[in-house]
Amino acid sequence: MEVETPLGPAHAHVERPVRALGTVVLTHGASGRLTGGDLLAVRDGLVAAGWAVAFVQQAWGVAGRRMPPRPVPQDEAWLPVVEALRTGRGRLPGPLVLSGKSNGARVACRTASDLTTDGVLCLSFPLHPPGRPDVSRAGELRLPVTAGIPLHVVQGESDPFGTPGEVRAALDDPAYVTAVKGEHTIRATGPLVEAACAFVATVL
Repeated sequence: MEVETPLGPAHAHVERPVRALGTVVLTHGASGRLTGGDLLAVRDGLVAAGWAVAFVQQAWGVAGRRMPPRPVPQDEAWLPVVEALRTGRGRLPGPLVLSGKSNGARVACRTASDLTTDGVLCLSFPLHPPGRPDVSRAGELRLPVTAGIPLHVVQGESDPFGTPGEVRAALDDPAYVTAVKGEHTIRATGPLVEAACAFVATVL
């Protein structure tokens, strides 16, 4: 499915099981690509668990840009994609969970309230640049919680963008975070998928 946005077309690859339990809109990180083994494993695991998954390559990634745009234009190009998936004859069922890896997790957190989503699943949230804990994105991470939207973060134990302990310290409840073996790219996909499926089940 191609969706026009202010930054050009975005692509949503939709897998919809019969009688889907709900929908997860899943997007990539700063690479702009949907080829990561962690993302593919989460997509496949969610579909196997009965969820429709819209696997979204954002417009800037489709255009071949090497870096994501600033938050405001990125969010403005993300909103119409999710809205298109929820409307029209082929609209996907609720409840709706926004999810993304790294930069995509930031987008999900920033737009969750505007899209009245039912949950936010962050994969490898980039709490700060490596070696720069003073440059915190905790404010973005907390946005869904402030809006009363369920949030969960799956974080690699050795993630240089923020350890699970650092992410827990940024949130009110340590239960919001699942620590798994790995770094920013989580290669032990079994625990990653298990944590993702466990969280979306709580949204039902």
